[in-house]
Amino acid sequence: MKLSVSGLNSYYGPAHILFDVGLEVGAGEVVALLGRNGAGKSTTFRSIVGLVAERRGRILFEGEDVSALPTHEIVRRGLGYVPEDRRIFTELTVEENFLVGRQPPRAGAPTWTPEKLYALFPNLGEMRSRLGGRMSGGEQQMLTIGRTLMGNPSLVLLDEPSEGLAPKIVEQMADAILAMKREGLSIVLSEQNLHFARLISDRAYIIEKGRIRFSGSMAELEANPEVRDAYLAV
Repeated sequence: MKLSVSGLNSYYGPAHILFDVGLEVGAGEVVALLGRNGAGKSTTFRSIVGLVAERRGRILFEGEDVSALPTHEIVRRGLGYVPEDRRIFTELTVEENFLVGRQPPRAGAPTWTPEKLYALFPNLGEMRSRLGGRMSGGEQQMLTIGRTLMGNPSLVLLDEPSEGLAPKIVEQMADAILAMKREGLSIVLSEQNLHFARLISDRAYIIEKGRIRFSGSMAELEANPEVRDAYLAV
């Protein structure tokens, strides 16, 4: 198992946000964490990578307990994180953003180079010298993912990868995520867009008010309209 989370409770000050959250991700698997805005998806990801100051629970990454490790140590072990707000370096070029994220190759993880990323995201290949601040939202999303992949992670958390993107870019993002999976990368994506998640995910969890309400295959979710209506319908 690449990632195993159990009994995860997280707090922002006095506010209790996550309640005994648990999820698992296998090698080469794409898993969707689905839920409405404010359901706890981003907090789950931030908690896994150590960006929530107060959290309890057990987080195993590739069999190692990383629950007490700081964020930079978790990332060094090969767990990549693409935040919802992208956080690119706006005054650096596409190529320079990639190089900032570079880490040595690691056993058991695909190895990425700028040229390989330009093949994955052809849009970026046409703008290697463009500053990050002069790119569209979709291009910035691709750039953020590419910069994370330059760290050669074995698992990546993608927070809302399709949010705010034009339909054509959403299709390109789905194709890119499937290509990452073919490389052997394990992926967890948080999403509100069930259609997008259907295209790429093997399994799904649904989170609502900080609690996991469903766990199963995409086929099982498809066969359960009551769950979809209760937790995903707008």
